[in-house]
Amino acid sequence: LVFKSTHYPGEAVATRRGSPLLIGVRSKFKLSTEQVPVLYKTCNNIEIIKTKCKPRSNRRDSSTCLYPVGTEKAVEFFFASDASAIIEHTNKVIFLEDEDIAAVADGRLSIHRLKRSVGDNSSRAIQTLQMELQQIMKGNFSAFMQKEIFEQPESVVNTMRGRVNFETSTVLLGGVKEHLKEIKRCRRLIMIGCGTSYHAAVATRQVLEELTELPVMVELASDFLDRSTPVFRDDVCFFISQSGETADTLMALHYCKDHGALTFGITNTVGSSISRETNCGVHINAGPEIGVASTKAYTSQFVALVMFGLMMSEDRISLQKRRQEIINGLQALPEQIKEVLALDEKINDLAHELYKQRSLLVMGRGYNYATCLEGALKIKEITYMHSEGILAGELKHGPLALIDKQMPVIMIIMKDPCFTKCQNALQQVTARQGRPIILCTKDDKESSKFAYKTIELPHTVDCLQGVLSVIPLQLLSFHLAVLRGYDVDFPRNLAKSVTVE
Repeated sequence: LVFKSTHYPGEAVATRRGSPLLIGVRSKFKLSTEQVPVLYKTCNNIEIIKTKCKPRSNRRDSSTCLYPVGTEKAVEFFFASDASAIIEHTNKVIFLEDEDIAAVADGRLSIHRLKRSVGDNSSRAIQTLQMELQQIMKGNFSAFMQKEIFEQPESVVNTMRGRVNFETSTVLLGGVKEHLKEIKRCRRLIMIGCGTSYHAAVATRQVLEELTELPVMVELASDFLDRSTPVFRDDVCFFISQSGETADTLMALHYCKDHGALTFGITNTVGSSISRETNCGVHINAGPEIGVASTKAYTSQFVALVMFGLMMSEDRISLQKRRQEIINGLQALPEQIKEVLALDEKINDLAHELYKQRSLLVMGRGYNYATCLEGALKIKEITYMHSEGILAGELKHGPLALIDKQMPVIMIIMKDPCFTKCQNALQQVTARQGRPIILCTKDDKESSKFAYKTIELPHTVDCLQGVLSVIPLQLLSFHLAVLRGYDVDFPRNLAKSVTVE
């Protein structure tokens, strides 16, 4: 909330509770401090806030306020919920914490809190953003979502940069190394997220179980809170969020901290609540994501979680061959993503056949089940078409009743341990006159002969195949939304950052 009044010209008071709030600072002149101290008050009288920063004998109090040094020096303050809103004006920002009150009076900024709590930071630092204006512009693309889909070869590289050494086959996550011994002693990993972030956890659960040899629970944050799930001191809880401000995920974080668990954040936003409040974590470095439907953040979260598994298994002799296979897969991934993006025209043609349909089913199993959930979510949120991600192993327990020659079905069948079982599901669909559109690898003649249409993808190691197989579904949802005449970047009823329950 930001308050202004005609009774107090040149002044503003802002406060944060739950939703994110930051203050951009722009001035050509030197500022009085780089650390704005937090002042504690027992009342909220604006006059007291004003007096604290009033000139005393023509001298300003540099210990409590932020202002430009010298006489008649100009400064501008920008209040926003996201850094992308102010990056065209300034790259200097102060991130407010919950219950902070910021007061601007006569060009001087002070920060207040009503109560002091154990562990509170005594100041708020001015931080410099690494974001550039061109990163939040569409460029030659028609929509932010389309631009972000095509940025994935670079965003995946940025997630791995400085962390994966392909020459020595080692992985080092700087934000985790100090807590690595503690994590290795844990009894259980709990991965918590909402929407696309939850799907990234589902996508990597199997490989994390394999590499860490620990039980891995994957939880929707809202359901996790509803159940008051038992959490123990020897658990490690992961909180996955693109914005780092998702309300349900933050509440789950507070719940786990209260129960003594080690907390691990995976976010795309430096200075976000989750990145500040967790014990350790990883910034995925995917770059700003403007479109409401998350695309490059999903693939970067996926890669970040795989890197965590590789780091955990570095000293396991029995897993060295598997680790090397995955690291080789990571090295080839950016070029393979470019190959998949080259299929854009073919996927656009497919969208012309499907855009008048009312429903769409996406099926897979094993490593590709999360891809089905994520692809169906993308189609739902920007095309407003009913879409459902179905575990192929559950086909005979209900979903098979939906199959006929009118129902569009997309099946993801890759050369992995579930290949034979997926072939069984494919034959069940074709036996009911279904006309499956199959995402398969280039050398898969067996699946192609049952397909109505195929989209052939490069082959990679099984646990990374989901990064490649989700991109055709991202492109399909984009083209469907355009053909149906909807706003791709800002779908109805949805927000980019869900800061309420």
